[in-house]
Parts: sequence; C-alpha cells; structure tokens
Amino acid sequence: MAGAAVRPVAVFGCRPRVAGGVCFLEERVVLHAAGAGCLRLHLEHKWHNFIQGTEKSRGVQALAVSPDRRFLALSEAAGEQPVLAVYELTAERARRRKVLAAEELPARQAVSLAFSPDCRLLAAATAPPEGHLSCWLWEKQQLVAAVLLPAAGGGPCQVSFNPQDNTQVCITGNGFFKLFKYSEGYLKQMNLQRGQPENYLCHTWLSKEEVICGTDTGKLSLFETGELHWEKSLEYRKTPTNQEEDTTEEYESGLAFEDNDLQQHSLPQISAVAAYSKGFACSPSPGVVLLFEKTGENEVYEERQEVWLPQDQFSTEPKKSSRQDITCICFSPSEEMMVVSTNKNQLYMFTMFSTKLIREKISYFAYMNFPLHSNAITGLDMCIWKPILATCSLDRSVRIWNYKTNTLQLCKEYQEEAYTVSLHPTGLFCLIGFSDKLRFVSLLYEDMHVLKEFAVKKCRECSFSNGGHLFAAVYGNVIQIYSSITFENVTNLKGHTGKVHAIKWSADDTKFVSCDTHGAVYEWNLSTGKKESECVLKTCMYSSISLTYDAKIIFAVGSDQTLKEISESSIQHEVPAYDVVYTTVAVSRSGRVIFVGTSLGTIRAMKYPLTLKKDFSEYQAHAGAVTKMTITSDDQFLLTASEDGCVFIWKVYNKEGGGVKGEQELEYAEEVLIMRSDIDEKSQAILDLQICVRDLKTESDYELRLKDMYCEGKIKALEENFAQEIDSLKTKHQILQEEKEKQQLQYEVQLSELMDKQAREVQRLESDSSQKLSMENEKYQELQVKSQKMEEEYEKQLHKLEESKIRAVAELKEHYEKKLKHKSVLLEEAKESIRKQIEAHEEMEKQIYEDGDKEILELKDKYEKQLLEEKESNMQLKGEIGVMNKRVSFILC
Repeated sequence: MAGAAVRPVAVFGCRPRVAGGVCFLEERVVLHAAGAGCLRLHLEHKWHNFIQGTEKSRGVQALAVSPDRRFLALSEAAGEQPVLAVYELTAERARRRKVLAAEELPARQAVSLAFSPDCRLLAAATAPPEGHLSCWLWEKQQLVAAVLLPAAGGGPCQVSFNPQDNTQVCITGNGFFKLFKYSEGYLKQMNLQRGQPENYLCHTWLSKEEVICGTDTGKLSLFETGELHWEKSLEYRKTPTNQEEDTTEEYESGLAFEDNDLQQHSLPQISAVAAYSKGFACSPSPGVVLLFEKTGENEVYEERQEVWLPQDQFSTEPKKSSRQDITCICFSPSEEMMVVSTNKNQLYMFTMFSTKLIREKISYFAYMNFPLHSNAITGLDMCIWKPILATCSLDRSVRIWNYKTNTLQLCKEYQEEAYTVSLHPTGLFCLIGFSDKLRFVSLLYEDMHVLKEFAVKKCRECSFSNGGHLFAAVYGNVIQIYSSITFENVTNLKGHTGKVHAIKWSADDTKFVSCDTHGAVYEWNLSTGKKESECVLKTCMYSSISLTYDAKIIFAVGSDQTLKEISESSIQHEVPAYDVVYTTVAVSRSGRVIFVGTSLGTIRAMKYPLTLKKDFSEYQAHAGAVTKMTITSDDQFLLTASEDGCVFIWKVYNKEGGGVKGEQELEYAEEVLIMRSDIDEKSQAILDLQICVRDLKTESDYELRLKDMYCEGKIKALEENFAQEIDSLKTKHQILQEEKEKQQLQYEVQLSELMDKQAREVQRLESDSSQKLSMENEKYQELQVKSQKMEEEYEKQLHKLEESKIRAVAELKEHYEKKLKHKSVLLEEAKESIRKQIEAHEEMEKQIYEDGDKEILELKDKYEKQLLEEKESNMQLKGEIGVMNKRVSFILC
C-alpha cells in the first residue's frame, strides 16, 4: 500500500443554484453538479462517475452539455481567477480538452453557458452590471466575438443558441431580452426591445422563431422573431388539498420555512422553464411544475397538468419539504422522464408517459434516488459488520448510507440540529449528539428508535469503542465514558482546558486519544482513567486526530497548517500544508498511507514515513472544507464529508494497479432490528387483511351466484325470443324461395327469345358483309392495274429529266470556265496597276519629306536671325534704361 491512491466511486450530494445544473447524457444517465465537479449517475444501475473540477476549484457555477452530448462546458470559481473549461465525455473518465481565456475580456465568472447546434461555438455570459456575452470557437481556444451587456441592476441572466441556427443567440436578464446574430466576428443585435423592461429569470426556445421567457412577477412572455406575440400571467399556486389535511395555521407556518421567502409566497415568479416536443414546463411557485401544451385551434399554449414535489415523510415538517424553489428542469432524450433540481440540494424525477395514460390534473414527483443533505455535514462514521456509514447535518437529519449498493437505507429528521454521530460496530445502533442531550438510537428496519437519552449537552463529539462495549461523549472539556450494555457512566476523563474537538479509540480499546482547542493532545489509560502521555502546543487549535493500528503514533492537524506526527509525548515530524489548512486526518490500518482533508475541499494522500518534501497526491473533491473523514476497517474505502453537504466514497487502490488487498474478504451481516410492537402491528394487520379477504371472498361468491341466476333467466328469455324469430325467418325464407323460382322461369323464356333473335341478326350481317367484300376486291384489282401503268410513265419521264440535266450541267461548266479565265486576266492587270501606283506614291512621299526638311531649315535660319536682332535691340534698350535711371536719380537728389 506504499503507492496507494484513491478515486471517487460514489457521491451522495448535489450542488444547488447552478445554471443548467442538471441534464441528461443518455436516456438513463443524468449529469448534475456535485462537490467541486460534476457527477454522472445511472438511474438503474446506480453507478457513479465523478468529473473532477479544476485545481483549487470552489465549485461549478454554470454548466452546459453539447447537443450531441459529447462535450461538457464548466464555469468554475477557482482561487482568484475564474475558469472556463470544456471536457470530453466520450471516454469512461472525462478529460479536460480546452481552457478558454482572453486578455481582452475582464476576469468575470460566467453564470450561463450554451453550445451551438453544431457544437463548434460556445456562448458564455457574465452577470451584469458590466456583463459580457462572448462567443468562443472553443476547439481553437479563440474568442470570435464579444459584446457588452449594460443593465440597470444585477440578477440572474441566461444565454442560449437557437436550436436550428448556429449563429443566433438569445440572452435574457434583469431588464433586457436580446437576440444577436453572429457574423464575421461580430454579434449584431436583431431585435428592438419595446415596452416596459421586465426582469427575465429564465427562457427557452420552443421553435426556430419562438422563445418563451419567465419573469419575477410570474408572467410568461412568448416572443416570435424578437417581437412579443403572447403573454400569460400565472397565479401563485398553493399545495393541493390532499396535502392540506391539517389546520390552516399549520399550513401557513409551513409556508414560512425560509426567512427571506415570505414575500415570494405571495407573488409568483417563473424560476425555471424547459421545452419539449408538445410544449414547455415551467415553475411559477415553490414546489410545482406546470406542463403547457399547444392547442391546435388558435395556436396558443394552455396548461395541461400540475406536477408537485412530494412531502418528505422523513421530515418533521413534511409540508415544508414540498415548498422548495425549483431551479432547473430538464427532459430525457425520449421525453419519457423529467428531472428537476431545487435550492435545497434535492433531485426529483417524473415519468412523462404517465400523463398520456392518466390525464389527471395533479401529479407528483418522486426522488430521483433518495433525499440528500441540504446543509453542512457535521458528523460521519462507519461500522465493521455492515457496509454502511452514518452522517448527520445542520439540516437536522441523520442518514444511513450503504456504500456498496450506493443507496440510502434510513433517514430521520429531528427538531434540532445534530452535531455528531457514531455507529456501533454491529451497525444496529448509533449515537447522536444534540444541543440538549445525547441519544442512543436503535437502527430499525424502517425507522430510528431512541433507546436511551443521556444528559450530555452540546455534545459535538461521540464515539463507540472498537469492541462496541463502551462509548465516549464529549461535554465541553470533559470526556465521559459510558457502558453500551448498562448505560452507566464508567469514568470521566478530565484534564483538557479547551473544548475537545476530536477523540479516537485504540484498536484494542485500552487507550484513548483526544485533542482540544488549546493545542493539547492527551493519551488516556481507560483502566485507570489517567493520562499516560501528553503533547501541548498552545499556538495550534487541533481539529482532528488519528491513530495507527498499534496506537504508537498519533497524527494530528489543526490551525497552524501542518500535519504532526506525535509519539512518546513529543512531535516527531511536521509536514507543511502549503497555504491551506488541514481539517481532518485518517490513517490506513496498515499505517503506510495518511489521508488528510483541507479547507479547500481537497483530499491528499501521503506515504509514511512522512517527509518535508511536497510528496503527496491531491484530489479535487468537495466545494467546501472537509469536515469528517474515515477509512473502512479493510482499507478498501475512504469516506469523506464536507460543508457542501456531499459525501464522497473513495476506492483505495495501488498506483501500480489493482485494489488494496485486505487480510480477508469480509462477509457483512444481513440482520436488522425491528420493534416487537411493529411485528405485532404487522401480524395484526396481516390477520385483519386475511379476515377482510375471507369476507370479500364470501361477498364475491354470493354476488356471483346472484349474477348467475340473473344471467340464466335472461338467457332463457333470449332463447324464447330467438326461437320465435327463427320460425318467422323460416316462413319468410320459403316465400322468397317460391318467388325466386317464378322469376327464374321468366328469365329462362326471355333468354331463349333473345338467343334466337341474335342468331338471325348474325346470319343477316354475314351475308351483307360477304357481298361488300367481293365488290371491294374487284375495285382493288382495277386500282392495281392503274398503279402499274402510272409507274411505267413516271420512269420514262425520270429518264428524260436526267439526260436534260447532264446537258445543262455541261453548258454551265463551259460558260463559267470562260468567265473565270476573263476574270483572271483582269486580276493580273489590277495587280500591275497597283504596283505602279505604290511606286509613284513612294516617290511622291520622298519628295514631300525633302521639301519639308528644306523649308524647316529656311525657317530656322530666318528665326535665328530675328532672335539675334531682338537680343541686340534688347541690349541697347537695357543701356538706355540704365542711363535714364541715373538721370532720374540725379534729378531726385
């Protein structure tokens, strides 16, 4: 086990208020946000597949699955920088494909995501004010378009692609409904918003042109090509009457189960909407989903059915559980199932085909698997005899889980919060610590029965011994040891000055270890009730401790961000946590691997002996601090719980491959407890039902005899009536038979007459046709002789025409040959004339060029003489002007 690692095999929990937080991957496979990642869950086979988030992730804020269900986009809060990543879902273990980031966009958390129909584009919206809508070509990690979304106020916003158009995007929020068209690197708005702005909480596409939106005032608005087409205001829905058998005061108190929801109970608001082939589903009030379908008459949507959340029978206030806000609705690919998530971390499903068979106005959801914790988990423990673990939470419930079958076996909600829980090694009993007392509870077949109560107030830690004969309960800084057999207080361990945070029994139950908020770790001898050793570090507030199997080494974690190895009353090693706080610690039975939980929700696996190097494997799991952690007695499973309300079951295995080998294969006990009163009630109920069955059988036999007598009388009367009708029908048949014979004789006579008439007519026609045929034959012979004579005459004429044609062709040939010879002579004469003209033209052109050159030279000489004369006169004038200037200057002086 030196190279041990872990992988999550089951997750019991759901993260609330995640945009698109639940969706179908296959007909029976659901994906939803859980812890710091997402969970794939098969509804029938119950297998779990956890998709871990980014390093230092604090949970998923929004998710989207591509239309082909091959890719998953997650928006996560991870440290200071939010992360937008795309995962591939085709493999057995999902792997991260791309991380999207752009320097030109501000680092804001994406609150809504959507894939385009062809899965190439990913749209992401950040919350206003100063929100952005961005489009990514995610395969290339390229930001292709972005637009600012100015808004008057904050609130949720949602983005989606047109299911039949890869370039059309719809986004809604507080005060805006916008349709954008992506083209050439830009998002261009297509619609112009008119009227009073609304706070749109959700929307969905009904067709290529229709979008239905829900507002915070309970109004449904249908937009067609961006224009408002239809509106409907929904009323606030109250729970059905069959759930309202109690008084009105109790009902009103059930409505006020959240301090900040009093106003919402008087006003409807559409918190979620989803489309399916016949229409859409929406939630106008807490706890209810309405199904709307389109009517064929005037093409509007009408309400067909109400589907309500069921009352939680485990809850102390069942009516309260049915008034949860529904935050997300989705349909399976075949639309046979609808799944919803709520603000209380719960998942419900509804079988849609039942609406086709039973058209009831009101129906009810069922839990998708089982009810989950809705608040931080404060206690966790396991037992040896059975593959079960117990958890308690601030939601005031205690739950028993089976980590082999991934099911919830028992659940009980109490009036006050449960701080701690511990399972008896047999799995038949448990301890639960409350603010007023400690309860010893029997785990019955279908219930939890309080067997004994102890006056231990504010008990935040309790634990059964490994043998189950003793248990410890913490009261402030005092640890009280009780007998599980006699329930007597065996001893009290006093010595802590701070509140005790954790306690641990040794494997043989001879030693007991505890730690407190003042940095003290004590080892107690239970036979004497005295401290055997102590290790005090006042600068550290310890939160968890663990023991090796031989109880020689103590591992402790606390507020100083280190893991301490303590033995012989001193700290032997300290391993730093690297900027996180260790909150829990657990050691394997072999002592070779130490698991620690952190304040960031991660799990770290370390090898023993410890080193100061950063030598550990870290696993992303919870979205809150890990509150409790334990390892099963066979070292096969690691169990963790967190402030996010999730329970993780981790399979421990060797890094080289294969699971961790235990000493022997455990055979778990199948026995359960049941109250004698329950057995008596069931036996009495069986007897009452048997008596009821006998009475019903007697009544049914009597009713059958009466029915037989009634039927026999009716049969006799029917037989008499039928006999009379048969006689009358026989008489009618004889009369009709006689009429038939008469008519048959008449028809035979008429037929013979018609046959004779037809024979005479045929004979007459034959004689007439033979005479006509002989006449026509004679005409044919005459025409044939005439045709032969005409043929001979036409042949003679044709011969004469051929001879005349030959003579005419010869004459024409001779005529045109003479004409061609004459034309050839003319052509030669024309060619000679042209040659002479060309020579004369060339001589004339040469003479013209010579005359032009001569004339040019004469003009040049003439103008050069004129230019010289002008220059000389110009010089003479300049001299005269100089003399005149001198005279003028002299006169002026």
